[in-house]
Amino acid sequence: MTGEHHEGPLALAAAVFAAATLALAGCAADAQPTPTTGQSSPASADEFLRTHDLAGLDARQIIDRLDATPLAERPTDLIASVRPDELLLKGADGAEFTLPMPADETYVSFAPYVEQTHDCYFHSLTTCTGELRNAVVEVTVTDNATGEVVHEAEATTFDNGFLGLWLPRGLDGTLTVTADGLTATAPIATTGAEDATCLTTLQLA
Repeated sequence: MTGEHHEGPLALAAAVFAAATLALAGCAADAQPTPTTGQSSPASADEFLRTHDLAGLDARQIIDRLDATPLAERPTDLIASVRPDELLLKGADGAEFTLPMPADETYVSFAPYVEQTHDCYFHSLTTCTGELRNAVVEVTVTDNATGEVVHEAEATTFDNGFLGLWLPRGLDGTLTVTADGLTATAPIATTGAEDATCLTTLQLA
């Protein structure tokens, strides 16, 4: 693992305490954006994207932008749900559009935790919130069939408490997350259209 990790148990405890001051938002499929008064339904996907300041962006670029957006700046009039094969966008007026995911990779987001978590299956880029915000973690993804390490890096969780990985399709693997000497593992898969894109079972111990 490259890079040194200087954060100690007190730092992780502080992150947990800070997270406890916020209500952990679930990633419910029925989450609704805040209505905007006088908003009319967009006539096209391009118009929809312009309305939400996402014009010219593909699914990967939108996902990377929204997942890294600070909590205070996340849009309240947009639901963006990550599916294995598409990004589903829904506006405050109920208008829905989808964008295709890259052909050779897909996005899986995960939220390691110590004490609090929530149920999640398809990651919501604008409503999902995890416990450990802006926390340094070490992440490894291993291919179960070959034992090959597909991804290994030190990273900092986003302000929403999640980290996301772009992974090759067809992977049946294991995700391992370590922070301050605590470790959690979970299965991770990119083999089909119904695979989870949101992992919230990684309890560090």
